[in-house]
Amino acid sequence: MSLLSRLRPIVGALALMLTAGLPASAEPLAKDVFGSVRGPTAGAPQAIGFYSKGCASGLVQLPETGPTWQAMRLSRNRNWGHPQLVGLLEDLSRQATRFGWQGIYVGDMSQPRGGPMLTGHASHQLGLDADVWMLPPASLHLTPAQRESISSQSIVNKRGTQLTSLWSPAHAALLQAAASDPRVQRVFVDPMAKVWMCQNIRGDRGFLSKIRPIQAHDYHFHIRLACPAGSSACQTQDAVPPGDGCGEAAKWIADRINPPKRNPTPPDPDYRHPRSYRLSELPPQCTAVGLAR
Repeated sequence: MSLLSRLRPIVGALALMLTAGLPASAEPLAKDVFGSVRGPTAGAPQAIGFYSKGCASGLVQLPETGPTWQAMRLSRNRNWGHPQLVGLLEDLSRQATRFGWQGIYVGDMSQPRGGPMLTGHASHQLGLDADVWMLPPASLHLTPAQRESISSQSIVNKRGTQLTSLWSPAHAALLQAAASDPRVQRVFVDPMAKVWMCQNIRGDRGFLSKIRPIQAHDYHFHIRLACPAGSSACQTQDAVPPGDGCGEAAKWIADRINPPKRNPTPPDPDYRHPRSYRLSELPPQCTAVGLAR
């Protein structure tokens, strides 16, 4: 056992002692703790907690550039993930070349130790989520500065009722490849993409249940892995509903075209964005992960 492994329980206990007596207003926000660390913890990879309330240890970094991918927005330091996620993205990038792309642009994954982020996502906290840009790479030799300035593009029009000229069968093939991978639990994407796939994919359609329609996923699609072996403290999401889900996707579009007349759903008074969580509100192991040096 390494020295760090022997010290980790002690660090965790000290961290809990330091935060336990603080009033809630004085406790550090989890996003500040996890958003400030620049590197991962050592040891075996572990996803801890839930996708929107957790952390991770032993994450690895997706190399900034590979033969068939580039990590974007490097200044965010969010190109970290469980080794299974990194392996999946590398595999998917190679498959993209079979569909006519040079590879893929990879957006946000996780921070070096997961956890809530300073900006943006509610999820991406376990090293098991990754965004893949809808924009086919024009170059895989972008400089860090270019990766900050270039943006992805949307596959749907402003109303979200038609696909744009950016969309192609290669997008569908890439989504199918991701959803067909046994490591993947869900792929989140704009419902227009799923409607197209429901109408045009022939043969084995079993993967369609994993393609989940969601808003704000027209510039990228979001891959989510199931809890991997060895992460006993990881809480996986419920299984996808049975069936292909094509009717659900079609209803999303019908509601965009003719919004139903109904009283708006009142906001949940108990909802809190993960950026508001205090460190002690995450799973107990996350205090040691976030404060370890």
